[in-house]
Order: sequence, then structure tokens, then C-alpha cells
Amino acid sequence: MPVKREDDIATTVVDRVTTENGELVLRCVGSHFEIISNGTFLMDTRDGQSERLLVDAAVDAAADAAGAAGLRVLIGGLGVGFSLGAAVARPEVGHIVVVERELPVITWQSGPLAPFSDHAPHDPRVEIRHTDLVAWVHAAADDAAGEVPSGAERFDVLCLDIDNGPDWTVTSSNDSLYGDAGLRALRRRLRPGGVLAVWSAAASPAFAARLAAVFDDVRAEEVPVRVPRGVPDVVYLAR
Repeated sequence: MPVKREDDIATTVVDRVTTENGELVLRCVGSHFEIISNGTFLMDTRDGQSERLLVDAAVDAAADAAGAAGLRVLIGGLGVGFSLGAAVARPEVGHIVVVERELPVITWQSGPLAPFSDHAPHDPRVEIRHTDLVAWVHAAADDAAGEVPSGAERFDVLCLDIDNGPDWTVTSSNDSLYGDAGLRALRRRLRPGGVLAVWSAAASPAFAARLAAVFDDVRAEEVPVRVPRGVPDVVYLAR
């Protein structure tokens, strides 16, 4: 692809794909990669500190509660692979399911983005599913009595990083994850003592209040970002 100049940094479009959800672009800016969805910046490879915290803080909390190894972890959103790499690095984790609705993102993890997860998809504990996280979550929400439907999978850790935060979703269909019904459905997907972790590009007091209405214990971890945009990343933890 042709190379252009932005702010004196060489920018190259590595791949451009149209899916049922719109256009996805993987581009290289200097030595870093960026994923753009329908013209909106989603994530890049510049840091990854908050994406790793998303997993590490949740695994720490779940391991304290479970008191055992072999934790089952679900990661919603593959991204550039930072969260998956963090999960694979934890010896307490016995099985990791990654739910990613965009096939190109999965494909890129076998190509230019592979180093950022440390080639984690090849780990035997990892299972990557090409499916919609919203549909997967709400499949556990249909029981009027509030019970987990028979056969529904449950996890010790649920890590969500499919949007720029509860207040800035990639598609409108994702909004339902962050409302009362979505949070109750997520809670049903947790084993006893399990932990929900949600990544956000900014603090969301309204979302924190909704979490507190559904979960007994809620806290937020702030992570300063290297790119100056005025606010830190936030990881919400609930159990």
C-alpha cells in the first residue's frame, strides 16, 4: 500500500477489510500498529499496560477467592493481543476462551500482531471463537427465574475490552452489555467468587453505579496513558 506522512511519521495501511460490521483497517504508524473501525480509533500497540491490568487484577482477585489454580478465563475482544498475552503468562489460568466477532482481527494475530500476545494463540490452553460476545452473554439471560440456563458456560474471570468504554461503544448493539440486564447476564456467566473486569478509556460514574447495583464489590483501577489526552484508562472490577 502507498505510504503517506502524518505528523512526519510514516503511515502504511497494512490491511483494509469490509465485514458485516463495516470497515476495519490495520495500519502501521512508525513502529506501531493501530486498529481503526469505521474511521474510529480502537487500539494500538504503543503501551498495553491497562489491557494487561484488565487481566492481571481480575485473575489476582479470582485466585484469592478460589484458592486454586486452573482458573477459567474469558476475554471479550482479542484486540492487538495484550490481554491474551497477560492471561497466558499467568500460571493460575487453566483455560482461556477469547471471543472475537471480527475474523480479520483473529487473522492479524497470526501475522503482524502475533508478537504482541507473544504468539499466545498457539498455547494449548487458548481457544479463540469467532462469534459475537453480546449474543454469547445474553444467551444466559433468557431464564425468567434468574438461573443460569442448562449447559451455559461459566468462568472465574470475564474480561471485556470490545469498546472504548461503556459510554463509547463501537456499535450500538454493544450498548446492552453495560445496562442492568447485560450486567445481570454477565454475572450469571461467573462462577461463585468470579470477577468481571471492564476496560474503559475514561471514568464512567454512571456505569460504576450500575455495577454496584448488580455486584457486591466494585472498584476501579486507573492507569495513566503515555499519549496525552487528559484522562487515564480505567479498569472496573466487580464480583
